[in-house]
Amino acid sequence: MLTRWVTLGILAVLVSTHAIALPADDAAAVANRDTEYQAAVKKNDAATMDRILADDFVLVIGSGKTFSKADLLEQARSGKTVYEHQEDSQQKVRVWGDTAVVTALLWLKGTSDGKPFERKLWFSDVYVRTAKGWRYVFGQASLPLPATP
Repeated sequence: MLTRWVTLGILAVLVSTHAIALPADDAAAVANRDTEYQAAVKKNDAATMDRILADDFVLVIGSGKTFSKADLLEQARSGKTVYEHQEDSQQKVRVWGDTAVVTALLWLKGTSDGKPFERKLWFSDVYVRTAKGWRYVFGQASLPLPATP
């Protein structure tokens, strides 16, 4: 009987220790997932984007225009946009249970339909924990920031 109580006590400590570590683990997992997503966009890797994006995903850009998962996958598959840079910095992840928000500064540089572009903007990406792991459900991007001298 004593062995059973000791075992239950050890399990309780392990579970509570694991629960305390989860937010940091979740933040790291979401940060890695969002970095993986940004790399997939840079390479026009529609398969990886498809795996990360939720089926009902929505992106809202600074002008108010919206894009669906299908829109982003079509853009990637078309290859009309070629990225030289598609990297973020100042990434911060906040986790609330099964929801996480990534905020970062994104630097985009490349060509779209043969025309060069370069801009920086802030974004917030919302991830939700699912049975298949963290999925990207909603994104919002600022208007391009003013060019710095």
